[in-house]
Amino acid sequence: MQEFLIPARQDLLDARAAWLKMLGSERRLAALTLDAYERDTRQFFQFLTGHCGGAPGLADISDLRTADLRAYLAYRRTNGAGARTLGRGLAVIRSLLRFLERRGLANAAGAIALRAPKQPKSLPKPLNAMDARRVVSSGEQLAEEPWIAARDAAVLTLLYGSGLRISEALGLTGADLGSARDTVLRITGKGGKTRLVPVLPVALDAVAEYRRLCPFHIEAGAILFRGARGGALQPAIIQRAMKKMRSALNLPETATPHALRHSFATHLLGRGGDLRTIQELLGHTSLSTTQIYTGVDTARLLEIYQTAHPRA
Repeated sequence: MQEFLIPARQDLLDARAAWLKMLGSERRLAALTLDAYERDTRQFFQFLTGHCGGAPGLADISDLRTADLRAYLAYRRTNGAGARTLGRGLAVIRSLLRFLERRGLANAAGAIALRAPKQPKSLPKPLNAMDARRVVSSGEQLAEEPWIAARDAAVLTLLYGSGLRISEALGLTGADLGSARDTVLRITGKGGKTRLVPVLPVALDAVAEYRRLCPFHIEAGAILFRGARGGALQPAIIQRAMKKMRSALNLPETATPHALRHSFATHLLGRGGDLRTIQELLGHTSLSTTQIYTGVDTARLLEIYQTAHPRA
């Protein structure tokens, strides 16, 4: 985790460090989630520095009132934070205060009493099947280096063909997908939850082509997908490649790497897949998270009806 100069007293910094360690070791939160929690608490401490008139310590947050937390949310909203960001930030503060409350160091009542901002109801925006196939096609990749084009196609094919998160695809090692017999992947996703996902022959072929062209030796325990200089491939590289492809293929701004995971779920549901199976394939802890795709499918059906029905 990157080090930052945090405006807080040492007793509060020590307590926060113990909380983050607990989240990583006992709750087994992913590294990216821990980074987000660290960032949210750092921003909260920055607010408290002005709100309290100096760097906050445990004494300053031991009995925070609802009004104090409401002022923080207003401060974040003024600086451009949306409802989802505010909701997550409040949940993070609650988690920290509950941790401190269990140790007799704070009172979490004020945070618990504050209602989270109402979240906007938004549906995932998948690509249609034709556009999804174009995006994962090796012939549509825009990278000049053949091995990089093959790499991008392999990564995108795994996102769409197996419903992987981009971090899960980029976390694969040389021991994964090394032969045509590797038709199932064991993926450890958010919260340390492990799931089995099938790998389509087209994805195996794409990975095999990338391996054939890759100029770097890929050992079994090393990262599978490499950057231009041989290091681990970063998500931002795939996101930039997708952005260029959006322009070249005239795709909407919602066509992102993560939209391919949405497309995986939506297209399965549209072809008769059941929610429980899709939940397992995506690695969702709760079925309610997966149920959002029924809204996508219904919206698509209504769109077709409005377009095709002669009396619509």
